[in-house]
Amino acid sequence: MLDWAAFPERDELRAWPGSPPHPQRAYVKAFLVKINEGLEYTTRLRRFLVNHPALVIELGFRPIADPTQPFGFVVERTVPCDRHLRRKLQTFENTVLQRLLDSTVGVLRSEVPAWGDSMAMDVKHIYGWVRENNPREHIPHRFDPARQPHGDPDCKLGVKESHNQGQTVSTATTVPVSNASANKPAKRETKEYLWGYGTGITAARHPEYGECVVAEETRTFEQHDSRYFFPLMAQTERRLGGGPKRFTADAAFDAWYIYEHIHNAGGKAYIPLNTHGFAAPAFGPQGQHLCPAGHEMVRAYQYCDRTRGYRAEVEKCPLLFGAAKSTAACPVQHPQFAKGVGCVKHRNLELGAHLRVTLDRQSAEYDKAFDDRTAAERINSQAKAHGIERPKLRRMSGIRNQNTLIYIVINLKAIQRVRAAKAQARSP
Repeated sequence: MLDWAAFPERDELRAWPGSPPHPQRAYVKAFLVKINEGLEYTTRLRRFLVNHPALVIELGFRPIADPTQPFGFVVERTVPCDRHLRRKLQTFENTVLQRLLDSTVGVLRSEVPAWGDSMAMDVKHIYGWVRENNPREHIPHRFDPARQPHGDPDCKLGVKESHNQGQTVSTATTVPVSNASANKPAKRETKEYLWGYGTGITAARHPEYGECVVAEETRTFEQHDSRYFFPLMAQTERRLGGGPKRFTADAAFDAWYIYEHIHNAGGKAYIPLNTHGFAAPAFGPQGQHLCPAGHEMVRAYQYCDRTRGYRAEVEKCPLLFGAAKSTAACPVQHPQFAKGVGCVKHRNLELGAHLRVTLDRQSAEYDKAFDDRTAAERINSQAKAHGIERPKLRRMSGIRNQNTLIYIVINLKAIQRVRAAKAQARSP
């Protein structure tokens, strides 16, 4: 199921000094065993391999022959030390592991051609293996971004919110000081600061065979979720030969350029509206914003926002700047009205912005399409079961490579699941 022919090995026809090393693919297979068996530490992986000599040969390690041993070779000397195994995981080129992920997606597409019509994108947090993430240890300035943890010089400080919408949390009820400890109401946590990484995925869902991973990207945790979109979508379009027909994601991906990219690729995006805590925009018959008083605003001028990369239009108060100016006072007594400025709105003129605000999020079509977003959540749940959330690793290179291997294991299980279901369907 994995295309090992694309995995680079050194030229054996060339004269190399010293004894021949173990093949690179043997290490990758060993790490796949580590993930599949739930071996949290590299030391446990080595112990597992030493206890299974036949597996060591099957993985492709070069045995050190010894006729006096039960299996004809010295297992302890054949299996690399745990320090070397950790170093190999960190030094692998991730592009090589991506080729193995390519092969799993190709097999799944050959088994189920319709796999890929619906895509879901999500980003999951990863806790760095550092003291600062241990709440039981007292550390001054724990979440100071200027104080990089010594345990992992690559991890970054970020915030994990319990939701992606700008919701207001009700304040706690005031209680007497004497009963504060007993009667203090539980506050709903909305943010969690942590040092670590983020892993973004594009997951495909099939109603009969479940879900699989199409693309993945690992970055440091200070980056916003929407920054994962273009790298993930580039992988998705390369592996599938085009974009999805339906695209779903949470409100963190509610950006105009995402709607426009999916539309230009022949699909449609279904994403919740993220108002960032403000009221949802309302528009009049001419397509302009409605002011707080309910009047449709008037066009003033257009400009190009070079910082954000879109064309925009300024809209102003119709009572002050309309064709027929009114002397009436503002019905809602807006503070800017008395200054002669009135309400001012900025409207994005790009196609993606129009698609974003006109998407009917109350329709049955939206509800049915948005159900596909659970594919990414189920992939994240499987990845968490394989230890992706709290890896016992340090450095970005090792975290990135292990994440790719975890998603390869998930896809291999998906292939096994599809083939088992087809075999069962063919059996009398």
